[in-house]
Amino acid sequence: MENQTIVNMLVLTGLLDLPSLQFPLFLVFLLIYLMTLTGNLLILFLIITDSHLHTPMYFFLGTLACLDMSYSSVTVPRMLFDLLTQKRVISVTACITQIYFFLFFCTSEVSLLAVMSCDRYIAICRPLHYMQIMSWKVCVQLVSIVCVFGAAQSLLHTVFLSKLLFCRTGALQNFFCDLPQFLEVSCSDTFINVFLIFIMGILLGVGSLGVTFFPYITIITTVLKIPSKQMRSKAFSTCSSHLTVVFIFYTTIFFNYFRSYSNDKYGEDIVASILYAVLTPFLNPLIYSLRNQELKASLKRNLQRLEIQTGQKISTIVEEQ
Repeated sequence: MENQTIVNMLVLTGLLDLPSLQFPLFLVFLLIYLMTLTGNLLILFLIITDSHLHTPMYFFLGTLACLDMSYSSVTVPRMLFDLLTQKRVISVTACITQIYFFLFFCTSEVSLLAVMSCDRYIAICRPLHYMQIMSWKVCVQLVSIVCVFGAAQSLLHTVFLSKLLFCRTGALQNFFCDLPQFLEVSCSDTFINVFLIFIMGILLGVGSLGVTFFPYITIITTVLKIPSKQMRSKAFSTCSSHLTVVFIFYTTIFFNYFRSYSNDKYGEDIVASILYAVLTPFLNPLIYSLRNQELKASLKRNLQRLEIQTGQKISTIVEEQ
């Protein structure tokens, strides 16, 4: 260690080394990012402006939209910058900062999905006591706990990451600073860091996954007993949207971290990283908006209101002339 030079800058390998494809990729991911922001902002707008959506379920959905936008904004702008400038150089401090916020939003989203599962369980299995149990005070407390847990877990990782040293210009085999690739280029002993990932992975992954899926055993049984086909369809639509989001989020994250520790197929790691860091926040609003009847109805009401207001303004202008 004493004969090696400590470096403070790292290199990101990015997506591809073909210069001719950098700008087309920039345009593609810029479009995806803008659509991600637009979709999630639209969901937030509908939830805030439509009184029909002022329920705990949509409060959590609005929180998920905020997390998705933040989650995507941690990685995509940096990737777009690198595609456009082809610099791909990042300081160790900036890398650790990116890891902190990425872990924070990722952990918060995992925990929030578990909370949303419990919310669906109470709404379907105990509907008469739903508003008493899921009061606005409880909803705010749950979201606060989710954020505090995410911040604490991320801080724990970054404290140990800040102690690592880098003795050469390391090349992170990714387009952003992800935890497994960051540890691979360090010349320090990373046993504690890997052990921490393992422990937190069990607590967060297995624990949250269990809390997320276990209520659905009772939910499905209860929904099948509902006599009304319309009510059954509405319940299944809501639950299937949530389960689809959970499935995409968990499978892509687990696949990425499994591949990173098991072999050197970095191309497949990057594909998995794109799936959970870029495409998942993009797909979430599409899944909820296409499968959620209340959101579609709210969008129609807002469009009709806008059409009426526009027509009134045009009529006023014509009359004045």
